[in-house]
Amino acid sequence: MPSHDSNHSSGSPLTRRAFGTAVGATAATAAVGVTAAAPAAAEPVAPEQAFRAARGRHSRRPNILFILGDDLGWADLSSYGSPDIRTPNLDRLGRQGVRFTDAYAGSATCSPTRFSLYTGRYPGRTKGGLAEPIADRSVGLEPTHPTLASLLRGAGYATALIGKWHCGYLPDYSPTKSGWDEFFGNFGGALEYYSKLGLGGEYDLYEGDAEYKDLRYYTRILTERASEYVQRDHDKPWLLNLNFTTPHWPWIAEGDTAESAEIVRKIKEGGLGGLFHADGGSLAKYKEMVEDLDRSVGEVLKALKRSGQEEDTLVFFASDNGGERFSYQWPLSGNKGSLQEGGIRVPAVLRWPARIDPRQVSDLPLFSPDWTATLLELAGARPDPAYPLDGISLAGYLLRGEQPRERDLFWRVRGERALRRGDWKYYRGSGGADQLFHLAKDQREQADRAAAEPALLAALKAAWERTDAGLLPYPKSS
Repeated sequence: MPSHDSNHSSGSPLTRRAFGTAVGATAATAAVGVTAAAPAAAEPVAPEQAFRAARGRHSRRPNILFILGDDLGWADLSSYGSPDIRTPNLDRLGRQGVRFTDAYAGSATCSPTRFSLYTGRYPGRTKGGLAEPIADRSVGLEPTHPTLASLLRGAGYATALIGKWHCGYLPDYSPTKSGWDEFFGNFGGALEYYSKLGLGGEYDLYEGDAEYKDLRYYTRILTERASEYVQRDHDKPWLLNLNFTTPHWPWIAEGDTAESAEIVRKIKEGGLGGLFHADGGSLAKYKEMVEDLDRSVGEVLKALKRSGQEEDTLVFFASDNGGERFSYQWPLSGNKGSLQEGGIRVPAVLRWPARIDPRQVSDLPLFSPDWTATLLELAGARPDPAYPLDGISLAGYLLRGEQPRERDLFWRVRGERALRRGDWKYYRGSGGADQLFHLAKDQREQADRAAAEPALLAALKAAWERTDAGLLPYPKSS
């Protein structure tokens, strides 16, 4: 065992939040004032503008740094409205590019969303994607299925995945079997941040397919590894999937060694209760974890800047699904596991200095498989025609100002269904009633318009069922 000795909008108005940010910054400057002996007041933060493509620019194929937080809620970043959590690095990343208000995960839990991102297809097109999420060794992402990594590698990219995989276990499934040249991280859905014990009490930190011993705080380790990767002297463009486990349970911040030891004791006694941490956590601890995630992303971005590759690197950050117990979701309803907005709408920001202007906001509805198609086009790679994508490329929108074709966003989880078309959303929850919401007027999904719009409800329901008919059925025994 190797060891480590120590570590859509084409014309949407200025958003209220952006307006408030600009006014607040200006007011604060005016209130403080400037004297001859004092340093100049900080420059007010410029307000966000509705997204416009910066046409006519050219660049080489970008490096791609694709960062996922784990169970981070839609409003857990200060730039998305969190009243208490401060995320200056992620907020800055958004200001340096585009902040998306209507970005969605491909599903409501960890592994199916990752399937949708890595394959560019609905999770229900693959057996492994039916697990919500994967919890044993019976299924995974089949190595024969083309992935974002394998297709980019075929187009001349170096590929690496650092952090959480959660698309199957050894010996049958692994990032190195699915197109990533390098892997350093954990296979399962969660692990204790110090001991690296996973859901079954197994040690779960690997380099490639071999266990790697490092008992420091996990987020620090991933941050170091990612910083090292981006600073290498690469001789080809690269893709780095950086998948943090933060702020997924257990609720342990760096330094919480006593709490870590107690959780380890419970894990070793058997059962998932210890790792699930149902008796722990708090709003304060959650804030600490999210702010640590923000600092960690900031460290990786600083390493990227030092490497001289910042201009030509596309950086994307999002959450893998909606937030959990301590997350801030307002004004959305629902959370992780649900197809209400709070379970699938996620914070998402994109920066690519060579091609995209800063301080922009887009309300274009999009979801995880769209990023697969987009990155393939930007990298000059083609999808495998035997595995057609369910996402659409946004390259024309981002670079040339083309309006994406109209299409539906589709989701399916056990007991729930959802479909978004424009501003309308069809939803059926566990109660079994078909509901209809106008999201532009009712993000909170409280004003059910099903009775008022029966024809539209019927059309969206029929569209959902047509897509569902082409997917694999859930196993009856599960």
